[in-house]
Amino acid sequence: MSGKFTIGSEPVIGLLTPSKKRDYRVTNRLQEGKRPLYAVVFNFIDSRYFNVFATVGGNRVTVYQCLEGGVIAVLQSYVDEDKDESFYTVTWACHVDGTPFVVAGGLNGILRVIDAGGEKIHKSFVGHGDSINEIRTQPLQPSLVVSASKDESVRLWNVHTGICILIFAGAGGHRNEVLSVDFHPSDIYRIASCGMDNTVKIWSMKEFWTYVEKSFTWTDIPSKFPTKYVQFPVFIASIHSNYVDCNRWLGDFILSKSVDNEIVLWEPKVKDQSPGEGSVDILQKYPVPDCDIWFIKFSCDFHYNAAAIGNREGKIFVWELQSSPPVLIARLTHAQSKSPIRQTAMSFDGSTILSCCEDGTIWRWDAVAMS
Repeated sequence: MSGKFTIGSEPVIGLLTPSKKRDYRVTNRLQEGKRPLYAVVFNFIDSRYFNVFATVGGNRVTVYQCLEGGVIAVLQSYVDEDKDESFYTVTWACHVDGTPFVVAGGLNGILRVIDAGGEKIHKSFVGHGDSINEIRTQPLQPSLVVSASKDESVRLWNVHTGICILIFAGAGGHRNEVLSVDFHPSDIYRIASCGMDNTVKIWSMKEFWTYVEKSFTWTDIPSKFPTKYVQFPVFIASIHSNYVDCNRWLGDFILSKSVDNEIVLWEPKVKDQSPGEGSVDILQKYPVPDCDIWFIKFSCDFHYNAAAIGNREGKIFVWELQSSPPVLIARLTHAQSKSPIRQTAMSFDGSTILSCCEDGTIWRWDAVAMS
């Protein structure tokens, strides 16, 4: 079933010598609290809010704005009623009327959809049988979000109606925690997921799309919606020999990382006639030293020109994605940044990089004007 490696193509490995194409410096550091921060994400859904970002840690979701001169302003904070909740992931979505939503999930397995303007809960989605490790938004239809869970499933939700449309699990599904999931940037039917079973799976929603459309016009209670199980992925890849904790589409290619101190860029060669089969072409590798603990996620700017990833030593590596061999744009280090970086967020144009850390800090790095 799993994608076999193609013989004769050696992946190109990037060098860890910074090109100095762009330099960044620390412009702010915030101590948000004592609990670890697991996720930070800019709002790429709405151009009015490109400089707005959200973080999650403990039972708190906080929304900030990046202002000129390194300033970070707190816009709002949501504290979950359950003090034992621990949020692991956050994404931006929007109501069909354009209202921005922040969607967070974690330990309790509940998706909280928060009205980012009104600072109140819009909806709570219960369905997952265990904690939620990642939530992502469909860029072409931002009222659709997908969640990856410890319960070995991925679920597709409509934040507008509160409906769980599809559940990706079953015979061909993941055999352990699902750690990451991502929507294809232009093919609205495709998602990729990865997890503790060391695989990356590509799923298609094409034959179930009528259910997605139906979820927008459903007027009965959400629990009566005929949620469908998608049991078989169209492709399974065994690229890594350990947990795969982050995967992102780069066009039709996939970037994925495990605990092997590198991000791997590969091409899935899917055979549409025989689902699940096909081959894998490993194209490039982006080394990331001291990145050997799981649950460290990388991020890209809006146009996928660059990726930023932190490591367990508090350093950030910024890789140019569209060059071969890969070019290390910058390696960011600071004497006080020693704690594991769980996630980074790159701004729309890549000029600002945020990192959120195990010690409850948020760091802001801004590109220095090159003389």
